[in-house]
Amino acid sequence: MKYILALDQGTTSSRAVIFDHNGEIVARAQQEFPQVYPRSGWVEHNPSDILSSQVGVIAEAFVRAGVTGKDIAAVGITNQRETTLVWDRKTGKPVYNAIVWQCRRTADYCDLLRQQGCEQLIYDKTGLVLDAYFSATKLKWILDNIAGVRTRAEKGELCFGTVDTYLMWHLSKGKIFATDYTNAARTMLFNIHTLRWDDDLLQLFDIPACMLPEVKPSGYMYGYADVTMLGAKVPICSVVGDQQAALFGQLCVEVGSMKNTFGTGCFMLMNTGDKPVRSQGLVTTLAAGTDWQPQYALEGSVFMGGAIVQWLRDEMRLIHQASDSERYAMRVKNTNGVYIVPAFVGLGAPYWDSKVRGTVFGLTRGATKEHFVRAALESIAYQVYDVAKAMEQDLGSPITSLNVDGGGSANNFLMQFQADILQTNVVRPKVIETTALGACYLAGLTVGYWRSTEEIKRNKKIERTFVPTMDQATRLSLVQGWADCIRRARLG
Repeated sequence: MKYILALDQGTTSSRAVIFDHNGEIVARAQQEFPQVYPRSGWVEHNPSDILSSQVGVIAEAFVRAGVTGKDIAAVGITNQRETTLVWDRKTGKPVYNAIVWQCRRTADYCDLLRQQGCEQLIYDKTGLVLDAYFSATKLKWILDNIAGVRTRAEKGELCFGTVDTYLMWHLSKGKIFATDYTNAARTMLFNIHTLRWDDDLLQLFDIPACMLPEVKPSGYMYGYADVTMLGAKVPICSVVGDQQAALFGQLCVEVGSMKNTFGTGCFMLMNTGDKPVRSQGLVTTLAAGTDWQPQYALEGSVFMGGAIVQWLRDEMRLIHQASDSERYAMRVKNTNGVYIVPAFVGLGAPYWDSKVRGTVFGLTRGATKEHFVRAALESIAYQVYDVAKAMEQDLGSPITSLNVDGGGSANNFLMQFQADILQTNVVRPKVIETTALGACYLAGLTVGYWRSTEEIKRNKKIERTFVPTMDQATRLSLVQGWADCIRRARLG
């Protein structure tokens, strides 16, 4: 029996998940790797940590499943988006650390471009807001600040890529230099209407075109992993940014279907079909597919989702493990007036305010650890609420149901509070590894492991639906309190 191997390279860990024909998990392995914070607001990864952790979990998953590379029909790759790497075309050696999507070092440069009137041009071509979140300004920073790099890039000696491209390059021993629509769409260099790297944007950011990978559909036969990497010559048949992967993994393939992933950040996406939808506070981006015909999505990104739970665990040391947060939160009936605005790296959608920083409101002597932990979890739901309301405004209609996934969706307290604040059903599938599952489905469809999405839909199982129970007066009071805290945090 053949299986599909999904590689899920995330912001704080790398995972390998092996799926069978029913979309069930046969085995998985996960390894966290260090975060690098050179300065306030800067976030980096050591590229060797990304690669070694990803290769390591492949071997571990194989052992747990009792399989070898010969048992794998295809590999699908999904990855943290926007994170930017530059490496030597011959040796594969990086010229600098990976600059992570959370990093705010180029916020001032974005302000300068905004003052120069570049914002509309960028949105019209890419569907993105002008923000340090995306790859273009990170790549420019590397070219401008690391000695000799720009000269080498202009000579064609260097490669630029997001994490997917970097992994494929190494898995194939340099034979594959490519990316997919969904990752290219997050670089702020790719025109989502022409489906090409955009000359005007390359000129604006002063990026040599010879650095850029080829761009393919998400479900595509990219080439083969080298036999030394997987123990067999296995085809790589999908590449997809993590949030578009989750959208596909939730089988949100019809127009209007949507999901929210509770990961390091929170990411709400809605499928808008073959037509891009313009927005005032969200981004228009490309969704995953298995052919050259583009599919679009509307997206709202929250920078600090599950990352605030990691902060409680690692920096504040208020909990021993992430799962403790649910237990502490449920020990108290409310936060005792405490609100946390977790703008550690600025606020994402719908505010896009890179200057604001994390703030705590409402502290009194009566505030306990339990209140603080509950406030941290509630802050995730409030941020998702803000994105949902912006999406409703763009669409002119209310959200009637929200599919959820990601590690945070396992937290029953958070999911119930999310349903209460949104006043809509929150639907959690049996398999919450939908990021990996999306990469799996796309690879399987490409290689013929499954014949159609209709066949795949028979695999989907709902584990639980959270129904709103909070009374309207309480909900409105909490939401108004949150809005006031956001306003005060942005005022500084």
